[in-house]
Amino acid sequence: MSVPRPAAVIVLAAGEGTRMKSNTPKVLHELCGLALVDHMIAAARALDPDQLIVVIGHARERVEAHLAAAAPDARTVVQDKQNGTGHAVRTALEAVGAITGTVLVTYGDTPLLRTETLAALLARHAEDGNAVTVLTAEVPDPTGYGRIIRDESGAVLEIVEERDATAEQRAVHEMNSGVYAFDGALLADGVKRVGAANAQGEEYLTDVLAILREDGHRVGAYVAPDYVEVEGVNDRVQLAFARRVLNDRILKGHMRAGVTIIDPASTWIDAAVTLEPDAVIHPGTQLHGATRIGAGAEVGPATTLTDTVVGAEAVVRNAVCDRSEIGPQASVGPFAYLRPGSVLGRKGKIGTFVETKNTTIGEGSKVPHLTYAGDATIGTGSNIGAACVFVNYDGVSKHHTVVGDHVRVGSDNMLVAPVTIGDGAYTAAGSVITGDVPPGAMAVARSKQRNIEGWVVRRRPGTASAKAAEKAVAERNQANTQNGTETSAE
Repeated sequence: MSVPRPAAVIVLAAGEGTRMKSNTPKVLHELCGLALVDHMIAAARALDPDQLIVVIGHARERVEAHLAAAAPDARTVVQDKQNGTGHAVRTALEAVGAITGTVLVTYGDTPLLRTETLAALLARHAEDGNAVTVLTAEVPDPTGYGRIIRDESGAVLEIVEERDATAEQRAVHEMNSGVYAFDGALLADGVKRVGAANAQGEEYLTDVLAILREDGHRVGAYVAPDYVEVEGVNDRVQLAFARRVLNDRILKGHMRAGVTIIDPASTWIDAAVTLEPDAVIHPGTQLHGATRIGAGAEVGPATTLTDTVVGAEAVVRNAVCDRSEIGPQASVGPFAYLRPGSVLGRKGKIGTFVETKNTTIGEGSKVPHLTYAGDATIGTGSNIGAACVFVNYDGVSKHHTVVGDHVRVGSDNMLVAPVTIGDGAYTAAGSVITGDVPPGAMAVARSKQRNIEGWVVRRRPGTASAKAAEKAVAERNQANTQNGTETSAE
């Protein structure tokens, strides 16, 4: 199918969306990692139009700021007063000037509309030589939609709103999506002639079709292959439905590309996420933002990754990772939390109940369990014992800890930054390390143990602990007596 390049795509995104009942403009509500309007812009951009125009109005400062960051190639046109779709298109054309060629008009709240469907609409428009071609759909229940009324040749005679339709017309299941391909010059002329003599007092783009037909021009239609594509999002229920449909579409694409998704019903993957073949995604997993999963990696169950890179053959289980990097063949979890700036090297390990932040862990190094590592660099082949804390914050500033290569940090250590532990060094269990440790040294930073005999019986009399101690002492004395060693009572 030869698809002509459109001269312009106009995305109408000026509406308030009152049914969303939200302070967030409707077109900025999130769907699979992108705003509603972003999905439509992506579909339109893939057509390679000469101009990409977005008409904004309600909360225009917020929408314009979003588009400046997310779609800098799109030109925004402000519709100061939301006075109907015809007025919105007229406002856009007056702002950008004459457009020669095909103009595609679509909406910022139709995130399920695919580039392939828009391309087919453009192809039909060109093949039939239409002045305008409307995208339609056959819906199971057309209640509430404008009906497409055709003549015997299949040309579109008119679009009849339900309140104006006869019983025969209401039986028609082909509905108007509101998406059109226009001849640019004829569109510019037609929108100038649209009136506002209707119940809403607005200028409707549908009136342009009647105007062009009365002028003797051909009005055609292209039926979308799936009616769900043309459904807009007007409230939270429709937003949830669109999210489910789009997520299923995303999952099917990954599975057909060689990714195993164990339970699609409990798996959510954003549109911008990339997965390589032979990756395995377990149930209850959410992959957000620009997350990338390498070949053969396993993620999940119950794992949430945001803007995180997972290397080939790595395993990440029951973890939350945000803006982090996990190297090839590395292991994370279960129950680990990788905060922004965490980097785990090849074959490294971050284990159970470990939290990291702004920390680089070298190849083959391990932080197995019950540890917080923040603002640190750990070399290759090192091991951090259980229950260690990298003490990085003094109440005012953050400080950095450096652990060298092949270091053994003992269990229950406090590493008080700034501090450096040299290559090959050891630290003893229970130490509070406040000074640098030379390479190959053993650091011991703990007080000598002192046992005060009989303290519990004297200072906590009558407690369960005292009674247990008295019993144990009596048994010990009895055993010593039997062995010929008399021990005085405590």
